[in-house]
Amino acid sequence: MSKPTQSVIITGTGSYTPAKVLTNDDMAKIVDTSDEWIRTRSGISERCFADQDETTSDMAIAAAEKAIAAASIDRRDIDLIIVATMTPDMPFPSTACILQSKLGLGNITAFDIQAACSGFIYALNTGCNMLRSGAYKKALIIGAEKMSSILDFEDRATCVLFGDAASAIILEVSDSAEIGVLGSVTGSDGSDPSLLYQPAGGSTIPSSHESIDARQHFIKMNGKEIFKQAVRVMGQVSNDILDQYSFKPEQVDLVIPHQANMRIIDSLAKRMKLPMEKFHNNLDRFGNTSAASIGLALDEAYRKDRIQSGDLILLVAFGAGLTWGASLIKWQ
Repeated sequence: MSKPTQSVIITGTGSYTPAKVLTNDDMAKIVDTSDEWIRTRSGISERCFADQDETTSDMAIAAAEKAIAAASIDRRDIDLIIVATMTPDMPFPSTACILQSKLGLGNITAFDIQAACSGFIYALNTGCNMLRSGAYKKALIIGAEKMSSILDFEDRATCVLFGDAASAIILEVSDSAEIGVLGSVTGSDGSDPSLLYQPAGGSTIPSSHESIDARQHFIKMNGKEIFKQAVRVMGQVSNDILDQYSFKPEQVDLVIPHQANMRIIDSLAKRMKLPMEKFHNNLDRFGNTSAASIGLALDEAYRKDRIQSGDLILLVAFGAGLTWGASLIKWQ
């Protein structure tokens, strides 16, 4: 794979989490679980849930406004919107199109990407390549999820793991190939979708009284197998992107992994032989926010001054599909 001759930089970050916070003790009032059961298996202490009338695009616009402000750009200069989500406002039109209208932008290119928890990296990679083509100048990349809308609150194995959030970045082209998003590696394996999926609501099982009664519109997950796959693949794709750009793991200043499970992150650190101090984690406060996860952690890390000019940042994710991806950034 050839390396890009022109780079794309992140000029602004933003994020949003709903006001409603549910602790593990709150979840124990809804489903048969406990604070100790959740924390020991996932590392999660609390999560945020959107109000019933708060949509994915509502959260996305809140994150977008912060990213636009941070980048100090005129929003009218944005000519591309990509939204990564698996919980769109509706099957169609895309959440990106709804966001375009809510932001008051012109008739620009806007579309959604669905790669589950890997969605932010897929969207980042797609946006970078579209900017490098010369056809676009400024891109708004969003990861946004209302996971609470597809959780089965009778299934303690899944409903305690997820939260709602949105994250955003602004991408702009840079004249230097030495800074910004150096590149990304993505992959997939669709041989067993049932490892992590929402069975109904598509053309395979259209919505019906029967599908609703069978609780097929909620997340179903083979947790043990997902754990094994995530540990293996996140380690492999991290090594792949570092090898591609001739870096060693110890040269990475900060790793921002998908926030799914603390045991997965611990295992990744051991595989990469890196101390946990080099990982930014907020899983304990937000849970797994799927496509919003990496952008949420990136925004937090930057605003907490964990990211400095010249730092080498590794983003890495794994999600349903199965999908995975990693991006390497030399912070400007």
